[in-house]
Amino acid sequence: MHDGSPSPTTERTRPLVAHIIDRLDIGGMENGLVNLINHMPKDRIGHAVICLRDATDFRDRINRDDVPVIALGKRLGHDPAIYAQVWRTVRALRPDVVHTRNLPAAEMVVPAALGGVPCRIHGEHGRNRLETRGENVKYNRLRRLLSPWVHQYVAVSRDLEDWLQHRVGIPGRKVVQIYNGVDSHRFHPPGNGRDPLPVNGFATADSIVIGTFGRMDPVKDQTTLARAFSELVSRMPEARARLRLALVGDGALRPQVDQTLEDMGVADQVWLPGFRDDVSDLMRGIDVFVLPSVNEGISNTILEAMACGRPVVATAVGGNPELIADGETGILVPPSDPTAMAEALARYVNEPELIARHGAAGRQRVEREFSLEAMVARYLDIYERLVATRGRVARPAS
Repeated sequence: MHDGSPSPTTERTRPLVAHIIDRLDIGGMENGLVNLINHMPKDRIGHAVICLRDATDFRDRINRDDVPVIALGKRLGHDPAIYAQVWRTVRALRPDVVHTRNLPAAEMVVPAALGGVPCRIHGEHGRNRLETRGENVKYNRLRRLLSPWVHQYVAVSRDLEDWLQHRVGIPGRKVVQIYNGVDSHRFHPPGNGRDPLPVNGFATADSIVIGTFGRMDPVKDQTTLARAFSELVSRMPEARARLRLALVGDGALRPQVDQTLEDMGVADQVWLPGFRDDVSDLMRGIDVFVLPSVNEGISNTILEAMACGRPVVATAVGGNPELIADGETGILVPPSDPTAMAEALARYVNEPELIARHGAAGRQRVEREFSLEAMVARYLDIYERLVATRGRVARPAS
């Protein structure tokens, strides 16, 4: 990965895909993009990342040295200057494909088209807190207006695929569904039981560690998990000394989560380390993974937990039911329902053999259905097929 200017188009013999996103920071969609770039054959597809706002140190996770990351510095809210900036950027890059992701980048297919990009893809990876049910009339009208500028839509779940077709009104022939894949080599089960977390005295061998990982945001709703953990401790006083909660991540919801834990008297049983970049190691240090979101596309952290052999308690929203076999690899609960979440967690506390059984089944499902290789192959096919029918690839000057 580099931040310099892209190579001149006269030197290019492979298609170039320019990925346009709001910003490159910690998140499931961004993690999926980095995985895609890192694992796609270097000799077949080139990549560039255009960030409408900015890029954090998360850019360093791109392990290729031929991928420019371009930050345009868009102001928050509506910034009319961004359309000209995107137009100038694609005129300079001359990509064969522009691939926008999620609503903040959706409109950029228009300046991309006007800038001469022959192939345009838009991906839907999940909806924000302003449209958790996908019924926002204004946003859906905008998506329909943009549809003629888009050649291919990619939905990361069947739930989003169905919504695009039947709620938004995108023709089915333009929509494909591709699940995220997980690196099952990096994310693998621990050698035996549970690995220790990097915090002295937090958990002992007989502890049951419940954990979640991700940005602290109202959509992710870690407050419900904090309440559920408190309720679990209250209903199982005999197990209090063994129960632990790891809330890994940071964000706008952090103060509310901290206050909830203090108010409920369980803060001394909770580890809140903030942002960590060693999630694959930490995932092996918990017994049960929880995703309390009020909305999801396809959760990378669910897949990572399953790959690590961890059972999952998650809300039955978005694509979560497509990942979790309820009662086989985890337990689904209603959103914003701490009592139901506490009941699901109590099952694992009372039946520790269920942790191992559901965890092993989750690992098997990842290996069978959610491999990183399958995801990369699907995207590669879309890119090369569109370029073959609509695109251009610059050839070396003679």
